[in-house]
This record gives sequence, C-alpha cells and structure tokens, in this order.
Amino acid sequence: MRPEARAFVVDGPLPGWDASEEEIGRRARRPGAIPKPVTGEEARALVPCFGPDDCHGVAWTHLHLIETGPNPVLTSQPALPADEWHRRLYDRAVGL
Repeated sequence: MRPEARAFVVDGPLPGWDASEEEIGRRARRPGAIPKPVTGEEARALVPCFGPDDCHGVAWTHLHLIETGPNPVLTSQPALPADEWHRRLYDRAVGL
C-alpha cells in the first residue's frame, strides 16, 4: 500500500460534522494526496474509513476515490445496519 493511502487508513474513520475545522481540513486534504487509480488493496482498506455522516462532503470524495480502483470492492450487499456509504458504494458498483 502506498504511503498516502496508508496515512488515510491510519487516521481511521472520517470524523462527523462536529469535528473541528482543523480536523475536517486535514482529513479533506488526504484523499487528494492519494495517486489515482487506487489499487485493489488500497480500495479495500479505505472502505472502513467512512464516518458517521458525510463529513462536510469529504465522504463523497472518499467514495469517488475508492471507485477509481477495481470494482466492485464490495462483492455482496452490505447487511443492515450498514451505513449509507457502504450501501451507496455497493449500489453504484452493481448499477442500482
């Protein structure tokens, strides 16, 4: 895994809307630093990094980053209570 992707994964899940502006800004810069397309290993490692909400739009950037890698990353429909981002990632990969 490339260092830029590893740094994103090490940071853990994206924070929620109530995170500080500094934290949101730092996390918002991370996806842009990861060279595209991501590898299959990187895409799989990035999937658990969605947070509790859209993190001021960062989750959308994160979803698009994962989609640059080999699809589908999720090969089966996420079981409930899967969050909206895992369901959305799966639905977009299978064309729903």
